[in-house]
Amino acid sequence: MRKYETIFILHPSLDEEAVKANVEKFKGVIENNGGEVENVDAWGKRKLAYEIQKVGEGHYTLINFNANPELPKELDRVFRITDSVIRHIIINPEK
Repeated sequence: MRKYETIFILHPSLDEEAVKANVEKFKGVIENNGGEVENVDAWGKRKLAYEIQKVGEGHYTLINFNANPELPKELDRVFRITDSVIRHIIINPEK
């Protein structure tokens, strides 16, 4: 198992319940595919450095997790098909 970090930005029009539901959805993807969530850090609503699709702010969340090398590909796929995700990145901090 390798260590990974993912940061994703959700659309600012979402309410707190929808943000929590999306975070739980992504945690579920990690845990259901053999991963282990270490930490979830919700940074809240912040201003973006630049506008993305005419949106100037978003809900930031950082998740640290351990997983096999195939899981980030599945998580990336889920991020891409989720309409409420503006941007995301998955990195391996060990490299």
